Amino acid sequence: MNLCVPCLVALLLYLGQAGWQANPQTVRDTAAKQAAFNYEEARVPAYTLPDLFPGAGATIRTPDDWRTRRADLLDLFRDNVYGRSPGKPTRLRFEPSASEPAMGGAATLKRVAIISEHNERQHRFDLTLFLPNARREPAPVFLLLNNRPASNTDPTRRELSDFWPAEQVIARGYAIAAIQVSDLAPDDKDRYRDGAIRLFEDDSAARPDTAWAALAAWAWGASRAMDYFETDSGVDAKRVAVVGHSRGGKAALWAGAEDERFALIVSNESGEGGAALTRRHFGETLARITETFPHWFAGKYTSFSGRIDALPIDQHMLLALMAPRAIYIASADEDLWSDPRGEFLSLVHASPVFALWGDRPLGAEEMPPLDRPLVAQRRGYHVRRGGHNLTRYDWQSFMDFADTLWN
Repeated sequence: MNLCVPCLVALLLYLGQAGWQANPQTVRDTAAKQAAFNYEEARVPAYTLPDLFPGAGATIRTPDDWRTRRADLLDLFRDNVYGRSPGKPTRLRFEPSASEPAMGGAATLKRVAIISEHNERQHRFDLTLFLPNARREPAPVFLLLNNRPASNTDPTRRELSDFWPAEQVIARGYAIAAIQVSDLAPDDKDRYRDGAIRLFEDDSAARPDTAWAALAAWAWGASRAMDYFETDSGVDAKRVAVVGHSRGGKAALWAGAEDERFALIVSNESGEGGAALTRRHFGETLARITETFPHWFAGKYTSFSGRIDALPIDQHMLLALMAPRAIYIASADEDLWSDPRGEFLSLVHASPVFALWGDRPLGAEEMPPLDRPLVAQRRGYHVRRGGHNLTRYDWQSFMDFADTLWN
């Protein structure tokens, strides 16, 4: 019998003998659909990441040293990638519209209008929150930035979705909440200012190339939800996880970078402009994302199309901004567009910052096999079977990780 040795090696790797490897058939199928993009590790060119610590780290040896560097990096991301958000409005108030038993008595549903007023303008969006009734003390909460139709987070629970498995989260003793990102900024290149951005700007104002855009507006909304959590006695506002999938995952990461009140940041398949390294030539690219979705980013980000090496930061630095808080990155086996390995490598290259608080380093060789989450102190990662989606498996993994932090 003739054996195809390379095929056998590829199969063994794919089955998890040496950590995750892209399924060769998935690589072929994906490349056939999007031939202009690279999906083969062997074709990833060499790249050099900007240093987390300038000057070989000689001046950054303690958490206190990191604070200044962190502030500098945050400004670089504001100016070059996500734009500068305006912060809190002049006036912020909360109007509860419902508080009632739900899920057969297992939970209490709260619906709250979050109303911002600024310069005689007003913006309003809704927060849906379920609290577990079995819990006597304030509950930690998972906040989803929902970038899919609102039916996925139906407060009546007539429509159920694994994208937001509220019943399962309540059963684990956690609260679960959701906001609709389209209420903060429509996901449309012509209309994205028709939301929270309009609260602070009018049409006549010239926009600098560092102005905030849709992703930053969604993250801004997450912070306003956090403002509400701090007023609700049923919520443990010191243990709030912000969760996002895909473009929502990009926004969740930016929310966690800008707002240090979030204790856990969860990015699910956020890819380019999210958790994946920008300089890796794999899957979606900076040029493609800024051409297709220019309204997600500050205008300046587009200027780095075709000259990525001029970008002064990369996404491992974004993940490092979460330290010493907890972060969980999730990928999917068939979602090569989001570059699972690039997402994991971002976490690896953020390790020196987490090490300032005593967390062990992560190595590139530690990428786990399919469906076997890796937990390393304040960092978690998994790559699961299937495609681009937020699934019940993902949520179970996020809660398992939260258990290690909070229980």
